[in-house]
Amino acid sequence: MPTRLTVHLPDDLGRTLKSASRRMQRKPSEIVRLALQEFLGTAAGRRGRPADRVRHLIGSLESGVPDLARKHRAWVLESLKHGPS
Repeated sequence: MPTRLTVHLPDDLGRTLKSASRRMQRKPSEIVRLALQEFLGTAAGRRGRPADRVRHLIGSLESGVPDLARKHRAWVLESLKHGPS
């Protein structure tokens, strides 16, 4: 049996929820469930820490800057002197 929960919202948050409900064409309770799933990290396929969810992307981008990891401070200071490339 599903768990029932009563939540008292401040007026501004209630208005925001009603507005989102109309815009998304969903019931307010559906939006609250989706928000809780996202906040608690229980949405399907979204389990684990954020870093775990993107671990496969770490190191997959090429910056074009040699030794950026070791010399990041020098690179940032140099780029600030010359402005954006």
